[in-house]
Amino acid sequence: MPTAKRKPKIERRSSNIHGHGVFATAGIARGETIVEYKGRLRTHDEANRIYGGSTDTGHTFLFTLNDRYVIDANHDGNVARWINHSCAPNATAFRIEADDGDPARDKVVIEAIRAIHPGEEITYDYGIRLEQRHSRRLKQIWACRCGAKDCTGTMLKPKREGRRRTA
Repeated sequence: MPTAKRKPKIERRSSNIHGHGVFATAGIARGETIVEYKGRLRTHDEANRIYGGSTDTGHTFLFTLNDRYVIDANHDGNVARWINHSCAPNATAFRIEADDGDPARDKVVIEAIRAIHPGEEITYDYGIRLEQRHSRRLKQIWACRCGAKDCTGTMLKPKREGRRRTA
């Protein structure tokens, strides 16, 4: 007997934060895996060749998987690519290492860090760290529009831990 397909608890819709977002269609419990971030696996060098290594748009569907690979959700990506950044997120993204130690088989999942109610937008902290100086222009390009009470104004993280973030 065929198994019934489980209805997804999330969907893509227009977002007040930025463009599209991902919203809960049913309650999601704290600690529940929401979705795996999927896309084409690329080496860092390959992604830099394709996308120019540019940080000038503030828009990317590239997710660093590990030291060797990134996930390129521009190709073969799923709804996870539409999850927006927030300074007060309700979810987190983390890497699960493959049991066999093959970095090409690692994956990234998005998990709820608190209960998420139906209709609520799902967000996580992108944790973007750039090598170059965080100029006013870069901070504008990577501006955060989450609207959180303690919003830093930028998706960029300090180059070193413990440094104060400024917008």
